[in-house]
Amino acid sequence: MDLLLKQKDNLCFGILALVIVAIPVFVESKYYFIVLNVIGLNTLVVVGLNLLIGFAGQISLGHAAFYGLGSYFSGILTVNYGFPLWPAMLVGMLATGAVAYLIGYPSLKLRGNYLVMATLGFGIIINILMGELEQFTGGHDGLMGIPPLAIGGLTFDDDLKNFYLIWSFVFFFMLAARNLLNSRVGRALRAIKGSEVAANSLGVNTADYKVKIFVLSAMFASVSGSLYAHYITFISPSSYDFHYSIQVVTMVIVGGMGSLWGSLFGAGILTFISEALHIAKQYHIIAYGVFLCLVLVFLPEGIVVGIYNLFLKRKTRKLIIK
Repeated sequence: MDLLLKQKDNLCFGILALVIVAIPVFVESKYYFIVLNVIGLNTLVVVGLNLLIGFAGQISLGHAAFYGLGSYFSGILTVNYGFPLWPAMLVGMLATGAVAYLIGYPSLKLRGNYLVMATLGFGIIINILMGELEQFTGGHDGLMGIPPLAIGGLTFDDDLKNFYLIWSFVFFFMLAARNLLNSRVGRALRAIKGSEVAANSLGVNTADYKVKIFVLSAMFASVSGSLYAHYITFISPSSYDFHYSIQVVTMVIVGGMGSLWGSLFGAGILTFISEALHIAKQYHIIAYGVFLCLVLVFLPEGIVVGIYNLFLKRKTRKLIIK
């Protein structure tokens, strides 16, 4: 059974790789590449957040802050201090991980609504600091002139090149997340979500695992933030507010908590719908809300998990009838 699931998973990754390579052949519009790139950036954040919420059962409403920290660390180091591009991105990831550890170590001792409020408060504080530390961040006017990433003579200075760059990160980070979840760590995370008391009784250091997955989740968001900064070449605090934290949590729920592929579909569907509904103008929020309500009512486990479970039930009924 495990071998069959692994083969299906490998097939899905193979299909994803083929889709990434093939999309530029069929898509020519610059606008669609921008949307696809945004989907990729959101997917990186959502995959990390799903590790925390969907697999470890720990809720965070502060991931917009980690996304923003990655952007600002990369932007400030390269613009203000002339730091090399890729090392700046690495420093941003490690620094964000360090901040996540300092926040997560005390916060993850809390549970339920208290944990939600702690992470929410942290996100709001970071967003305020982004606007107030004008000397470093450019304040509410934003930080301009962030250079695009480059490898040797190849500069990622257009939407197509950034598409390949961003989705390469998505592919390899999803692969890393899959390998993590199939390891002893993944089993420990699932045990923590099921029951922390039971996990502790089996020798799982729940406090240590919760902090580590919180830090890893923050680092996923930081990498996405750095890619965003070097792609857009301009950042401002408005991109990392409370609403973005709500948005990525919603993507986790809609795609399917505890589903790696649900992270991809949740980010893709909600990003695409959000863009498509802009034509509705003043009815945009209403239409978006109606869609979310329909998903939560009819597919409460998320789109990917819900459809998969419906497929299994239908298959089981056919076997029973036979």
